[in-house]
Amino acid sequence: MTMPAATVAQRSGGAVRRPHPLAVFLSLAAIFVIAAMLAASIGSAGIPLHRLAAVLGLAQSDPATIGRDQLILWSIRLPRIALAAMVGGLLAASGAVMQGLFRNPLADPALVGVSGGGALAAAVTIVVSDRFMESNIFAIPFEILPVAALLGALLATATLYRLATREGRTSIAIFLLGGLAIAALANAAIGLLVFLADDRQLRDITFWMLGSLSGATWSKAAAILPFFLATIVALPLVARGLDLLVLGEAEAFHSGVHVERLKKFSILLIAAAVGAAVSVSGVIGFVGIVVPHLLRIVIGPSHRMLLPASVVLGAALMVGADTLSRTLAAPAELPIGIVTAVIGAPFFLVLLLRQRMLTGL
Repeated sequence: MTMPAATVAQRSGGAVRRPHPLAVFLSLAAIFVIAAMLAASIGSAGIPLHRLAAVLGLAQSDPATIGRDQLILWSIRLPRIALAAMVGGLLAASGAVMQGLFRNPLADPALVGVSGGGALAAAVTIVVSDRFMESNIFAIPFEILPVAALLGALLATATLYRLATREGRTSIAIFLLGGLAIAALANAAIGLLVFLADDRQLRDITFWMLGSLSGATWSKAAAILPFFLATIVALPLVARGLDLLVLGEAEAFHSGVHVERLKKFSILLIAAAVGAAVSVSGVIGFVGIVVPHLLRIVIGPSHRMLLPASVVLGAALMVGADTLSRTLAAPAELPIGIVTAVIGAPFFLVLLLRQRMLTGL
């Protein structure tokens, strides 16, 4: 017999009055629109809101000013907003799926080596491509980077799953410790590349280590768009299974969930989402842990709402963080990974303290 999501929510978090789903998504959409408007208007060449409306054809302004604003908006700001939104949505969704799959609120792709695996594969691809270009053999197209990062993230995730799973049971402790080991190995390999790299390669590798959206273009946004759309389509397919998995693998199996198939599909989904995000932005941490927890406080643990809401809030958070990264130290630009770490690390510490209080440790 299938257990409804409401029952799962009551079993896992108690009966709590939650806001209406429509109100939640309208609020999240409003937050994203505000973040996008601020990102479009704020910068070294500011575009006030009334001129922003003129660029979009909603108001009148000086034609010369409109031409300059259109160039800035369509060539620089909008590609960056689109890329930031997709990266944030992918990272937040992958974090929510990983936490549901392993039933652990501390699970995050960046913390357990999944992002590191994708970044390592992308960095190796950059170095190899650079060597080929120097030898005039052929140039590896940019579109291969998401594929390489996907394979790296998939390898890291599959290795982590193999380490943590024995006789059909996944050990959360081994999962977290194994993830830290995989992250350390990935960082060591990237460090070796740093040691061997020339100045140009060193700049590229540093980009992957710290995370940045400074090179955002429409071509990069188009490269990860298929991964983003595939993730959006796949999220409803795992929502019910993750809801039932909260009760335990045996209970989920007796409720009609093919647990092993769910695990494999979720791992592929996490790897694809993280690999695509890392391929264009480098390693950006804490988005996958902050966003799902904020939403669980507001809307509860049901993944049918949590997963799509994570995409929207993750997009808004990343757009806002990117705006801060390019304005806090203007005209210089902070790596966005530093901004998200400053936001996410205190939240992570508060989460650990809360877990300690709940468990009595």
